Amino acid sequence: MSDSDTGAMGRSQGETVRLSTIRLSVNDQVRQLEVDPRTSLLDALREHLRLSGTKKGCDHGQCGACTVLVNGRRVNSCLTLAVMHEDDEIVTIEGLGDPDDLHAMQRAFVERDGFQCGYCTPGQICSAVGMLAEVEAGWPSHATADVSAPQVALTDEEIRERMSGNICRCAAYPNIVAAIRGTAQGGL
Repeated sequence: MSDSDTGAMGRSQGETVRLSTIRLSVNDQVRQLEVDPRTSLLDALREHLRLSGTKKGCDHGQCGACTVLVNGRRVNSCLTLAVMHEDDEIVTIEGLGDPDDLHAMQRAFVERDGFQCGYCTPGQICSAVGMLAEVEAGWPSHATADVSAPQVALTDEEIRERMSGNICRCAAYPNIVAAIRGTAQGGL
């Protein structure tokens, strides 16, 4: 490889990457990591912290399989750098509940059969939890019929619009919508 080739790649063969030491608060635990500053939050969660519930789907922010909650808001973890989240509260699917004490949304997905293969399910569930918080805060979406209403009417169309960033290749959408609606209504 010539010098011009390595320069085009951005680093010479002998050059080392300076690691960044960061502290992330993930699922109510503060963890210290040494990462390449270019490490995505997704890779920090999966590869460094061994939290494999967050899935790598497209790695371009188009499928939603990597959705986690950052300060209560849903984020595609493949599109953000881990070093950007030192002072944030990060919640993954593992932090929402556990097998003995499932989060209401996790229970609803099980009860309503809101998954098929399960690959997208962690991102779907995290996104749904964040989406319900947005509805509770009164944030309108493209499908909101009356943006001046004090409360957003959570219709099936509204749920589908708000969840459109999460793809389910198995097409469990009707059951996903039912699970979210059931959770929003306070029951299964």
